[in-house]
Amino acid sequence: MDPILVGIIGILFLFVLLACGLDVGTSLGIIGFLGFWILVGKNAAFSRMAITPFETIADYSLAVLPLFLLMANIIFNAGFGNDAYRVASRWIGHLPGGLAMATVAGCAGFAAMSASSLGTAITMGLIAFPEMEKYHYKKSLSAGALASGGTIGILIPPSGMLILYGVLTETSIGKLFIGGIIPGILEAVFYIITIYIICLINPSLGPRGPKYSLKEKFTALMDCGEIVGLVILVLGGLIIGWFTPTEAGAVGAAGALLFSVIRKRLNWKCFKNAIHETIKTTGMLYAVMIGAYIFQYLISVSNIPVALSSFVKGLTLPPLGVMGIILLIYIVLGCFMDAMTMIILTIPIFLPVAIASGFGPIWFGIIVVRVMEMALITPPLGMIVYTISSMFNVPVPKVFKGVVPFIIADICHILLLLLVPGVVLWLPGIM
Repeated sequence: MDPILVGIIGILFLFVLLACGLDVGTSLGIIGFLGFWILVGKNAAFSRMAITPFETIADYSLAVLPLFLLMANIIFNAGFGNDAYRVASRWIGHLPGGLAMATVAGCAGFAAMSASSLGTAITMGLIAFPEMEKYHYKKSLSAGALASGGTIGILIPPSGMLILYGVLTETSIGKLFIGGIIPGILEAVFYIITIYIICLINPSLGPRGPKYSLKEKFTALMDCGEIVGLVILVLGGLIIGWFTPTEAGAVGAAGALLFSVIRKRLNWKCFKNAIHETIKTTGMLYAVMIGAYIFQYLISVSNIPVALSSFVKGLTLPPLGVMGIILLIYIVLGCFMDAMTMIILTIPIFLPVAIASGFGPIWFGIIVVRVMEMALITPPLGMIVYTISSMFNVPVPKVFKGVVPFIIADICHILLLLLVPGVVLWLPGIM
């Protein structure tokens, strides 16, 4: 049977398994194993199935995953998200739409301490949404700012999606982390500018919040000084070369634990919960990666990446044209898939095409993860949208209406990264 046909049939059956509710890791493993069996043979398929789980779990570079997850879960359970929002609200909350801006800034700050978009949105939502209600913000703006700000969590390091991309593509996780810093900050800036513009046009969307003295602003800033310092140490150490990504994760986890204990923010119950969540999430991600590796073998032997690369070259499109088509495909897929599934399914296919078009894996990884953020807020899937809707009793259509201006900001931001690659590559270039 034609290898490309086997690969295409495998991808279609993978969608069927996912639609039936089977988890991602198991679906990938089953399809990858059966497809590899058909194309290479039973013995090779069973051998690959036996070796891959051990190789994945024994991979030292993957130790970065549980370490950064532990750092994120300790910070989450210690309640440092409150401090991030308080700082932002005291500095910019008095502007038109200021509390919504503070929500986005708080999300960006918390994203630099955590590895989860959903965790960022939930944490900031519990703090910020009641405040915006108190000052009579329109629910569409409150929910839209919260849902969109939450997406920053998968771009600003430490990012679970960047770790997954780095592992699957054997790309430096440290350089991916550093490459995500400026785009992540700019994303927050684009959102804040968007809020300011729509609140200037319609002030009733986001009335001004209270104004604070300079002393109160700096007091709030000092309350989260240790964690800000820890994040700067971890990311700065990566840039300077003090730490490998795994060492940076260990420093981050140990520092988060130390500061939480010193500040008396972490009791035994919260610590156990942080450990439990870390183990649960790590196990889930390892299962997904094992399945992804097995599936990658099918994609490799099916020759789909080579055929697609040859097809794109035959179109004689300029490199930006090729990239535009790839990103458009991601935007469409994002309406029906979550980010993790998209990375696993598409990266083995599209990365060779991107490299053949002259784009490096660091830049490609950052821009792909940036586009995938839109999957969290675009209909009909929009996982964060449904979470915010259920948490705060806001109708789903109203939340989707609220994220429309932010999706426009997303498109502008992605165009900037596409046309000015130095925004992504400057910091990794000085490592």
